[in-house]
Amino acid sequence: MNKKALFAVPTLAMGLLAMGGTPAMAAHADGTYTSQLTQLNGTTGTGNISVTIDDKQATVSLQVSGLAETFMDAPYPHVQHIHGGAQGTCPTPDGDENGDGILSTTDGAPFYGGILTTLSTSGDTSPAAGLDLTLGGQGGTYTIERTFEMNQETLDALDAGTAVVVVHGLDPATATGSEEAFNAPSDLEPSLPLGATSPALCGTLVASQMGAMPEGGADTGVAQESGSNLGMIALGGGLVLAAAAGGTYAVRRSTTK
Repeated sequence: MNKKALFAVPTLAMGLLAMGGTPAMAAHADGTYTSQLTQLNGTTGTGNISVTIDDKQATVSLQVSGLAETFMDAPYPHVQHIHGGAQGTCPTPDGDENGDGILSTTDGAPFYGGILTTLSTSGDTSPAAGLDLTLGGQGGTYTIERTFEMNQETLDALDAGTAVVVVHGLDPATATGSEEAFNAPSDLEPSLPLGATSPALCGTLVASQMGAMPEGGADTGVAQESGSNLGMIALGGGLVLAAAAGGTYAVRRSTTK
């Protein structure tokens, strides 16, 4: 099945948290912010990110490796975002509210907050593009290199130390919890497995004196580049993968790779 058949409406539906009007312009420190992404939910992949701010222009370099490769016979679409407005940390196992062994996106929200910027491969970087699967990383190893205008909410979160990068999409072969838990209806979109919408990698962006990318990430992939993003969309929190109509998709651990 191709990706278009799997995801009939590749868009983001957000709304756990609605932000108020545009905040007053705040001063912010230019510089480079980096993170070595940590593994969640049994992920065996790795990732790192560097975000360099010059006034409002952001240059982003994201590298991931070893994530789930395929989903329903198509490249696995991994989406990633800069979250903020909460604790500025990644969720711990204690955040698993129902004890099913999988930290869902909802479980993680009190730790990392709502979506502030979408780290898309091209085009829109606003929260509204947060789950446009055509703009997500494809497959298990990829690189995103691009420059765009960063919105004020994200700049503020970087200054405050509460900006957190989250990459979504678990590998059923390694995910924590049982196969039944992985294939349970997603907390955000019941047509999809819970594991398909849950966070795989996570890291808080920290100001770097050296301006260097942390070591240990992927060194191969497909680089994507695009122009600036205009919007500060007054939406945040939560993400919903839009699934194709008709049926819930289950993934067997034995047929992932």
